[in-house]
Amino acid sequence: MSECCPPSRSGPVAEASRGTNPGTTHVTDGLITVPGGTFRMGTEDADGFPDDREGPIREVTVAPFAIDPFCVTNARFAEFVDATGYRTEAEKFGWTYVFARFVPAELRKRSPRPEQTPWWCAVGGAYWRAPEGPGSDVEARQDHPVVHVSWNDAVAYCAWAGVRLPTEAEWEYAARGGLDQMRYPWGDELTPDGEHRCNIWQGRFPVRNTEDDGYAGTAPVDAFRPNGFGLYNTSGNVWEWTAEWFDPDRTNRAMRGGSYLCHDSYCNRYRVAARTGNTPDSSSGNLGFRVVADVSR
Repeated sequence: MSECCPPSRSGPVAEASRGTNPGTTHVTDGLITVPGGTFRMGTEDADGFPDDREGPIREVTVAPFAIDPFCVTNARFAEFVDATGYRTEAEKFGWTYVFARFVPAELRKRSPRPEQTPWWCAVGGAYWRAPEGPGSDVEARQDHPVVHVSWNDAVAYCAWAGVRLPTEAEWEYAARGGLDQMRYPWGDELTPDGEHRCNIWQGRFPVRNTEDDGYAGTAPVDAFRPNGFGLYNTSGNVWEWTAEWFDPDRTNRAMRGGSYLCHDSYCNRYRVAARTGNTPDSSSGNLGFRVVADVSR
C-alpha cells in the first residue's frame, strides 16, 4: 500500500447509501472520444514496486470509449447530491482521513492517527463539503476535484450520471496520451526545461512542501497542460478510482495516477503505469475519480 494513500477503513465494507434517486441523468457533455487501439501496458521500470504488479509489459487492446478530460469536480458532485440526497460513506461513518498539516491544531490533537502513517488524521465531521473537517468548505474550490469519495460513492455517482468508472487498461491508455512506454503523460522527464507538469510533493515528506508546482493540496482540474488526448492531471493531484480489483483476493479496488502527496523518495506512483489499491469504502483528502462512457462502434 502506498504511504501517500490513507490506511484502509477497518471493519466490513459498508453498502453505499443511494439516497432518493429520481432517475439516471446522462452527464456526458464534454467527454473526449478516444480511438480504440493496441498499446503496451505496464512497466518493468526498476523504480516500480513488485508488489503492485505493474508488469510485465503486455500488449492490450481497448475498444473506443469516451473519457472525461477532468476529474469530477466539487461543483459536479454537488449536482448529484442535490438531485438525489446521496450521503457519502465518509458522512455515514462520521469521519475520513485528512492530511495532518491541513487539520487545525485543536482538531488535530483529538483526531486519531494510524501508527504506520501518522501524517494522516481520522477527522470526525470531515467529508467532501468540509474536506478539512468542521469549519472548512469548498466554496473557493468548485473547480477542484471532489475528494473524500469512496469507490462505492463513485459508483453511485456513475449510476446517476449514466457513465462508469474506467477499466485500468482504459485509464492507462488514455493517460499515456498516445505515447509508448513513457514514464509520464508528457514523456520521461519529470520537469522538462524546469517546468512543472503535475501537482505532487516537493521538499521532504511529510514535514516540508516547497509547493514549487504552485499547490499544497488539490489543484483545479484544468491545472497544467493536457496530454496528447486532451486529458488533464492523470499524474498527481488526486488518486483516481478505477472499475477493477487491485489484488487477486478482491479486497482492494485499483487506483491510478498518484496525488499531491506523492514524492520520489518513497512513492513515485504518479508514473502512468503505477497502481495501488484500497478498500471500496475508504476515502481521503487525496482520492477522487473521473468517468468514462461507451461509444457506438
